[in-house]
Parts: sequence; C-alpha cells; structure tokens
Amino acid sequence: MDGQGGVGVACIMRFMDGRPASEDVVARVAAVIAKTQKIPPETVTIDQSFEELKIDSLDGINIVFALEEEFGIEIPDEPALKIRSVREMVEGIEKLLAVRNP
Repeated sequence: MDGQGGVGVACIMRFMDGRPASEDVVARVAAVIAKTQKIPPETVTIDQSFEELKIDSLDGINIVFALEEEFGIEIPDEPALKIRSVREMVEGIEKLLAVRNP
C-alpha cells in the first residue's frame, strides 16, 4: 500500500507474461489518466480496469488523445477501442514505442 489507501504504481510493475513494465511509461499513463479523469494520480494503478476507474467510451477517447500527445505517438483506432485496462494501455504504448525506437 502507498499509505494513501491505494497501491502505488511502482509496486505493481509486471505484465501478465512476467516482463517488467517501464516505470516511466506506467507513471506517465497513470498521470494522464488521473489528469483526464480529475482524480489523484496515486489512485490509478496498472491493475485497474477502466470500469473500476469509471472511464466510459468518451473518456477513453480523450485519454487516447492525451496519451498520443504525451508520448508523441499515434494509437490506431481499432486497437484503442479494445483497451479495457491501465495494463492494456501501458502494454500497447510500450509496443508502439518499441516500434518507433527499436
């Protein structure tokens, strides 16, 4: 726990396949979601679903636009529509960044 009633982002830093997640990407995604949703950043963790964060489809679109700006990437529409969690968002962004910066 992070002392604020939530689990800190840095505490949960592994993808489902065991690979370590980039702390920087996780923190930046959490910060963008928090800013867009007007919630404290420490309440956003990699293991949360968008439903848990009360993110609807319109919120999701706004988050995608903000993340594209934050990371200087373009998130394709079709895969973006399938994202349902912070973890999926981080994994997708890391894949796009890896392609951009091999």
